[in-house]
Amino acid sequence: MSALLALGIFLVAFFFIATEKVDKVKVVLVAAGAMAVLGLIPGSEVFFSEHEGIDWNVIFLLLGMMVIVGIVKQTGIFDYLAIWAAKRSKGDPYRLMVMLMVITAVASPFLDNVTTIMLVAPVTVVVCDRLRIPAQPYLIAEVLASNIGGAATLIGDPPNIIIGSRAGLTFNDFLVHMAPVVVVIFVAFVLLTRVLFKGSFQYNPERVAAVMALQERRAITDPKLLVRCLAVLAAVVAGFGLHAVLHIEPSIVALVGAGVMLLLSRISVSEVLAEVEWPTLVFFMGLFVMVAGLVETGVIATVGTWAIEAVGDDYFLAATSLLFGSSVLGAFFDNIPYVATMAPVVEGIVAQAPDAATGQALWWAFALGADFGGNGTAVAASANVVAIGIAARTGHPISFWQFTRYGIVVTVLSTLMAWAYVWLRYFM
Repeated sequence: MSALLALGIFLVAFFFIATEKVDKVKVVLVAAGAMAVLGLIPGSEVFFSEHEGIDWNVIFLLLGMMVIVGIVKQTGIFDYLAIWAAKRSKGDPYRLMVMLMVITAVASPFLDNVTTIMLVAPVTVVVCDRLRIPAQPYLIAEVLASNIGGAATLIGDPPNIIIGSRAGLTFNDFLVHMAPVVVVIFVAFVLLTRVLFKGSFQYNPERVAAVMALQERRAITDPKLLVRCLAVLAAVVAGFGLHAVLHIEPSIVALVGAGVMLLLSRISVSEVLAEVEWPTLVFFMGLFVMVAGLVETGVIATVGTWAIEAVGDDYFLAATSLLFGSSVLGAFFDNIPYVATMAPVVEGIVAQAPDAATGQALWWAFALGADFGGNGTAVAASANVVAIGIAARTGHPISFWQFTRYGIVVTVLSTLMAWAYVWLRYFM
């Protein structure tokens, strides 16, 4: 009875999260509270067990990176990069799109795709307004690029943080196993955009001349702080890379980096904390409590047993199912709750694998499917929702289907390429 109750609460919450009928933070708080009142979560362990409760490594990693980005933002470096891209493209619409996609895809693996979109999208709107061209295609292309690029590292996409924490995978593991296929898929995506958005490339010579007159150096408001921030950010990224050697959790590295940046800057703590996406952090915490209810009542164990029996000893079939299943389901539901829910199930399947290499291959298939499925629809990933919100506020509304018609094409392409990669690298 308790399992059915927990599953019922979770499915109702999932419905409201997916349809966005109610703010998702309110949904998870109410659902987590209901599970706690009904005794469906593991008591106080929900605050101390990373496998049956809130995963504080994930929460503090995100918090640290949000503080870092909040300080870096004050230097004007993102405005500088956007204007630089517009000038280097010489107003050519396709070249501009490529430049913005490259900036987004390169930044996303290190700043996370949600944060990158929050910083780059408003600047993109300004540049497009100056050129008097529709911003929607550029925003959509940036979001798709951010979801692809973010898949390359542990911190680039929130689902990766959850998977890395659950599977014990390091920053270097993601670089070695995810980055190669991400680079190939991104190049294919850049070429595809020429066809996908061919009707959207407009050129206005007069407006191009106005943009060329902008001085990007003026966008840098604090050069000294920028140098300090870049030095600290480089040290943080190095810390992530040396995780296996230093045996220090990425969350600790991020928090120390955030603290050092605060000390080196003259920005007030309250101003920096205002840049933190607190609703996102609260959403994660509530979500972890909900998943803990499913684990505590045996729902996850039951699903895991069924999945293990379904694939038997055919682990390539298991990898294929995880990759395509995650891509499809992740496209219609936010991939964060999907991954948080399925991670314990995948962990159960991995535990039955004949060796560690096969088990890791299943994790990579799961991560690739979930990450690339985030491009499938307008509600499939947090970065999508953020960009659509920015577009609406700035007078460039993007409808659900306007985004989705492009997203589905990119998701199919990236998933097929990822499947070929998994087969060739791990099962040939």
